[in-house]
Amino acid sequence: MTAVLALFLSAVAMTAIVGVRYLLTSGGFAWATRLRHPGLYRGLDAQVRREIGWSLASAAIYGVPAGIVAWGWQNRGWTLIYTDVAAYPLWWLPVSVLLFLVAHDTWFYWTHRWMHRPRPFRLAHAVHHASRPPTAWAAMAFHPLEALTGAVAIPLLVFLIPIHVAALGLVLAIMTVMGVTNHMGWEVFPRFMWRGPLGGWLITASHHQRHHEQYGCNYGLYFRVWDRLCGTDRGVGDFTRDHSRAAVRHGGAGAGEHAAGGRGAGGAAGRHD
Repeated sequence: MTAVLALFLSAVAMTAIVGVRYLLTSGGFAWATRLRHPGLYRGLDAQVRREIGWSLASAAIYGVPAGIVAWGWQNRGWTLIYTDVAAYPLWWLPVSVLLFLVAHDTWFYWTHRWMHRPRPFRLAHAVHHASRPPTAWAAMAFHPLEALTGAVAIPLLVFLIPIHVAALGLVLAIMTVMGVTNHMGWEVFPRFMWRGPLGGWLITASHHQRHHEQYGCNYGLYFRVWDRLCGTDRGVGDFTRDHSRAAVRHGGAGAGEHAAGGRGAGGAAGRHD
């Protein structure tokens, strides 16, 4: 098998993996949303189909560089990914995960903030913000240009920071889960993760909700550090409005339930600001 064919097959395989991972993760959290907040996505079928379409297109854009790097690692020794736990001290395992998350968060903050400049927003990022409100299916609903800025981050980091293959898997799992849960319209995590001292530094759905409400703030992915340093942190958002609108789409049934769900995150969020 020629190297070109092998690279192509690796890219196709990784694209399939990214696509299936997206469908399983977003589908699982969408199902959880249906159980926890029935009717929250009612009336958004056309939007959800659009989100899935853009996300599967993004899967190919994410899959190609990942597939090329994976082939190079296995066949040419590219990257600093290692498989022998003893190759580095054990303390390096959590440190490498943290470094990847911090570096990825930094890259995401600045590229995301750039995407909110008028021209890049109109050209690309408006695709993502067309989801009003976003759902669990919106995690990868990006214009190809925006998907490209996200697709290169982790593949570049594996050339710069040594990381065990299992630790890399953990990074990818965190990235996937946070990407989905930040968009699904309610808090799946315990209150201490989005309220109080810890919540002041971590990003969950409540924080990202405000970004989708006001646009010019809350640009981070995992941590609120860059938002705080750059004066773009506006606290956490309120789910009440979106839940109330969902109740209206549902014909008024369950309005109390959706509003109560919104107050669980949003009402407390307002006090947290």
